[in-house]
Amino acid sequence: MRHRRVDDLMTPTAVSVQRGTSFKEIARLLDEYGITAVPVVDEGRPVGVVSEADLLRRQAGRAGTGTAATAEGLMTSPPVVARPEWSAVEAARVMEEARVKRLLVVDRAGFLIGVISRSDLLRVFLRRDRAIQEEILEDVLTRTLGLSPSALTVEVGDGRVTLSGTVERRSLVPITVRLCESVDGVIEVVDRLTYEHDDTAS
Repeated sequence: MRHRRVDDLMTPTAVSVQRGTSFKEIARLLDEYGITAVPVVDEGRPVGVVSEADLLRRQAGRAGTGTAATAEGLMTSPPVVARPEWSAVEAARVMEEARVKRLLVVDRAGFLIGVISRSDLLRVFLRRDRAIQEEILEDVLTRTLGLSPSALTVEVGDGRVTLSGTVERRSLVPITVRLCESVDGVIEVVDRLTYEHDDTAS
């Protein structure tokens, strides 16, 4: 199984600003590109993020004076970053722990290559039911578990997977369910599986 990665979902960096970019220029860029935040970079490496909220705080007079009129004074720093090879789940976990709405994506050298937002991560759950069903049949059942695709019935509706049929051993039931739960786009797995032999009995 191949999980959707950050580099599959991120938006390649279209706009960024320097430390000395002015308040007005940042506001113009947010409006022009229809975005809610912009990365602040220094020689290609991210050093912070300026969001609409940062601009509003400045306007409300709570951000101080002097450098607060530039990106350096407005930005939230250090930025929370992600790596392109991370899975969507890893990115979501970091986003939740850091309580941020977006992550800056950096390569191995630390250069900014993209931005991934909460809405980007939600795209994982917009996969078509047919694609989810095919991945479960081909990757989970056939390749991973070595079962015939016809051994079990896999029904998918709105990301909800229902498994029915009979497996050889009882221990395979939780394994099958867990593997299906890990497929991108699956919201819930309903287990209606039965088994021929109980290999868990002591």
